[in-house]
Amino acid sequence: MTYSDLSRSISELIESHGTPEREVYLDHENSGSIFPESLKAMESAYKWGSRGHPSITHLMGWMSYQSLYKATESIASAINCGPNEIIYTHSGTEANNLAIIGSASSSQNRKKILVSSIEHLSVIFPAERLEKYGFKIIKIPVDGEGFVNLNFLSQHVDKETLLVSIAAVNHEIGTVQDMKAIRDIIRDKDKNILIHTDACDALGKIPLDLKTLDVDLASFSSHKAYGPKGVGALYVKEGIKLEPIIYGQLSTQKLWPGVENVPGILGFSKAVEILHKNFGEYISRMTDLRDRLINGILEGVDHAILNGPSGGKRSPDNVNVSFLYCEGEALTVELSMRGIYVS
Repeated sequence: MTYSDLSRSISELIESHGTPEREVYLDHENSGSIFPESLKAMESAYKWGSRGHPSITHLMGWMSYQSLYKATESIASAINCGPNEIIYTHSGTEANNLAIIGSASSSQNRKKILVSSIEHLSVIFPAERLEKYGFKIIKIPVDGEGFVNLNFLSQHVDKETLLVSIAAVNHEIGTVQDMKAIRDIIRDKDKNILIHTDACDALGKIPLDLKTLDVDLASFSSHKAYGPKGVGALYVKEGIKLEPIIYGQLSTQKLWPGVENVPGILGFSKAVEILHKNFGEYISRMTDLRDRLINGILEGVDHAILNGPSGGKRSPDNVNVSFLYCEGEALTVELSMRGIYVS
């Protein structure tokens, strides 16, 4: 199917679908609605500063840089790191690639990388690609609820290990990993092993203090935190060396060339600020809604199975259910026709 064929097919699907009388959006795990305050911050930035390049020496450039720095300070304060430790990308996928490939490119001798078997493909694919360059990739098995096998981890990390990458919160089934136990195992083996966590589904969902978490690298995605699409970030602990994975004219960042998406970053910053300020209230409400939905489905629908853990071991915004004897894509389309959007 060509690109134009796909476009026509999608257009036909939209036309035949129609607009349901009542709509319920339940796909925030893939991409959430943007906070109105974030949209307002972006609109304001586009009005006064869309011409400003943050590394250019004139008024518009200075204003753009000032806004960028204030936004970065706000994000850094929320996750407890330094503004200089945040590198902006255009997505969580790009941030994960920079963490995996950038650390491998800067490695001299270590050639072993461990990732959990249920990582996002933006972690698994770049790791697998490194096998072509002599790296050994080991996938850590998980149990039925998605928790990594800590004994396996302990047995396979050694002096040859460059990096361990495990998501703090799984993007599919919402498993909240015991990052302290994972970190302690790795640090006890060798303090020079890099620890990366894909935190795209953790930001705003669980308490997130990077100093306490004590990882070396952490990836974030704006649209997973009710900010705009097109903005991601990688936390790089001070002193950690990475090589850039794309090249061009550097702006205000050392590892990611090109002009920063200042309006998008301002929208991201505002979303993080809102989540941080209202964290307790937000988590309590989301947990209640999550449990009501899970209990309603399991009690009211035959052959329904909850995937992943329950209670505090699960992300407060995650519901993942399988229905035996029912094909997933067909169910998704049928629900969409009824105005209920899931994935």
